Amino acid sequence: MKTICYLADASNPHTIKWCNYFKNKGYNIHVISLNSGNIEGVMVHNFSFNVKELKNESPFKKIKYITAIGEIKKLIKEIQPDILHAHYASSYGLIGSLLNYHPYVISVWGTDIYDFPNGGIIQNKIIKHNLKNADYIFSTSKDMARETNKYTDKKVYITPFGVDMEFFKPKENLKSKDNSFIIGTIKTLEKKYGIDYLIKGFKIVKDKNPNLHLKLKIAGSGSQLDNLKELVKELNLEDSVEFLGRIPLNEVSNVFNSFDIAVFPSLRESFGVAAVEAQACGIPVIVTSVGGHPEVVINDKTGIIVESENSRQISDAILKLLNDENLRKSMSIEGRNFVKENYEINLNFNAIEDIYKEILNIKK
Repeated sequence: MKTICYLADASNPHTIKWCNYFKNKGYNIHVISLNSGNIEGVMVHNFSFNVKELKNESPFKKIKYITAIGEIKKLIKEIQPDILHAHYASSYGLIGSLLNYHPYVISVWGTDIYDFPNGGIIQNKIIKHNLKNADYIFSTSKDMARETNKYTDKKVYITPFGVDMEFFKPKENLKSKDNSFIIGTIKTLEKKYGIDYLIKGFKIVKDKNPNLHLKLKIAGSGSQLDNLKELVKELNLEDSVEFLGRIPLNEVSNVFNSFDIAVFPSLRESFGVAAVEAQACGIPVIVTSVGGHPEVVINDKTGIIVESENSRQISDAILKLLNDENLRKSMSIEGRNFVKENYEINLNFNAIEDIYKEILNIKK
C-alpha cells in the first residue's frame, strides 16, 4: 500500500476531499496539520498552533511553526511516505522544503502565491526557495499557474478543484414559495470578494423594478459583516437583503438551489470553486473577470462575466437574467453540462492520481 503524507490544514474541506478520495482508492494517508482537525480513516498529526492568530503577525513571527520542524522530521522518518505533498506554498510549503524529503509536491492555493511573495523581500525569497525544492507543483487554475511561474521556471500542473455532482445537483423544490426572485452568493465576507459591489448592484436593480419581489441572500462569515450590514442600512435595503451566516458544508448545495441567480463579484479569485458548484446545481452565475473565473464560466452560455469593482455591470447582468427566463433555463442546462465535462470530482482526481503514479514510477 502506497503512503501519501499531506502537510495541510486538516480542518479545511478541500484537504478533507483530497484525503477521502485517495483513502478510498486504497492509499494510506497521513496529514501533518499545524492546527487541530480530524478526518475519518486518516492518521492526522495535529500541532497546537493558532494559525489565524499567526496570519496577523510579522513575517518573523508568522514562521513560528518552524520550531516544530524537529518533531515533524521524526514523524516523516517514521511514516516514510511515498509522496510528501504540501498544500499551500508558504507555510506548509516552507515546512516541506526544510524537511529535505523527496518526492515532494507543492499545491499553490491562492493568497500564498498572489499575496504572500508581494509582502516583502523575505516573503519573496521564501516562496522562491520553497518552489525550488519542490519536485512537482500543482495549481487549480491557469491564471494561478502563470502567477506561480513568476517565481519558478518549473512546469506547473493544472489540477482543478473537482465537484461532486451527486451532491451539487438541481433540486427544484427548494425555490422560493412566495414568488420572490432570489439573487444570492456564498463567499467569505472579506474585501477581496467584493460583496459591497453586489449590494450596490442589487440596489440599482431594485430601484428599476420597484414592483418586483426581489431578494438578495448573502451566505458566509468574515471581517466585513458589520460593514456590509451598515451599507445595506444606508441603501434602505434592510427588508430585501438577508445575511445567512456561515453555511455548513452539507447545506451548501441546498442554499445554491434556493437561488435564481448566483453572483460572485470577487476582486481576486484563485480558481472559482463556488461558481463551479453553483453551475453544477443548474444555477446561472455572474462572475468577475479575475483570476480563475474566466476559466470556469463560458460567457453568455453558462453565465455572464463582468468587470470587477463595477456595480453597474453587475446590475445589468442581473437584469438580463431577470428578464429572460429562457436564457436562465439554457444557462442552467449548459452550466451543469460544462461542469460535468470539465470539473467532475472523479475526473479531476483521476488526473491527479495519474500524476501521482508518474511520480511513483520515477521513484521506483
